[in-house]
Amino acid sequence: MTNFDTSLSEVGVSSSSLGAAGLKVGIIGGAGYTGGELTRILINHPAAEIVFIHSKSNAGKPVSSVHADLLGDTDITFAADLRSDVDVLFLCVGHGDAKKFLEQEAEKFKGVKIIDLSQDFRLAKNANFNDLNFVYGLPELNKEEIRSATNIANPGCFASAIQLGLLPLAKAGLLKDIYTTGITGSTGAGQSLSATTHFSWRANNISAYKTLTHQHLKEITQSLRQLQPSFATQDAGSGDIYFVPWRGDFPRGIYISSTIDCNLTLEEVNKLYQDFFAGQPFTHVSDKMIDLKQVVNTNKCLIHIEKAEDKIVVHSAIDNLLKGASGQAVQNMNLMFGLEETAGLKLKAGYF
Repeated sequence: MTNFDTSLSEVGVSSSSLGAAGLKVGIIGGAGYTGGELTRILINHPAAEIVFIHSKSNAGKPVSSVHADLLGDTDITFAADLRSDVDVLFLCVGHGDAKKFLEQEAEKFKGVKIIDLSQDFRLAKNANFNDLNFVYGLPELNKEEIRSATNIANPGCFASAIQLGLLPLAKAGLLKDIYTTGITGSTGAGQSLSATTHFSWRANNISAYKTLTHQHLKEITQSLRQLQPSFATQDAGSGDIYFVPWRGDFPRGIYISSTIDCNLTLEEVNKLYQDFFAGQPFTHVSDKMIDLKQVVNTNKCLIHIEKAEDKIVVHSAIDNLLKGASGQAVQNMNLMFGLEETAGLKLKAGYF
């Protein structure tokens, strides 16, 4: 047995089921932050081989010339042409561009599984597109559906962090009004510079944006209703979510604090959360206050709950580029192809 065969068996799949070269991967839009993080994970993945990384603006250049952290790790160059000889295709493109890409190239990739990191197919009303059906890819909510899915709509970063902090309460039917604040690193805005992402503006500064109107609110509400159908309906007292996002003075990570009325004891709430996330390899409930540094550079979500009188505050933290994007996309890939869910994702936080 070759070393590659051995590594495949360690992650729970035979090399024959994926072909001699293992799982073949293509990446569209590989020059951005999510494309770079996806490449970093996949070049070290025990069961994946990157066949091509597409970038129109960087075609012919070494990937490491754009993602300097990969210098010495890979000699892959950005491709101008698309190859269809892949098992899975990741779309790391801007919102609206995934739909345009598939309108033009769907026939070329017929039979290829697609994982889209944009917001184009996250809502149920958009999940069916030109004979392609997309499953919402939050493993802690839809794991069995993901295992049998052909196409995945990867969740948003804020949406992942907020939902993971609220799903246990939704399953118990305990959600009413939710008041949420969240702070995100500058990488959440993408690689292109703007007035609000430039270092001289972002340094030593915090600001709110998209108050109560953030685009992730719709997918959050959709997931909460999946477990608690009465939430945020037109009925009086059904509750809603009020979200104020902040831009933070740091590169990566998201920290969320959600305040909810709750008559359960703290012990009862913690038991609710422990039971809900039992067996989930990346989401963990802490009995101590959590820090952003514990999750940056990992695919983890950490949760801590506090209680005062009849209110609880649920704190949740993730890395916006990993559990909020590329790491979760690879987690979904692992599930879709019958691999160990944690394959390629056992990453240590840059804690010190």
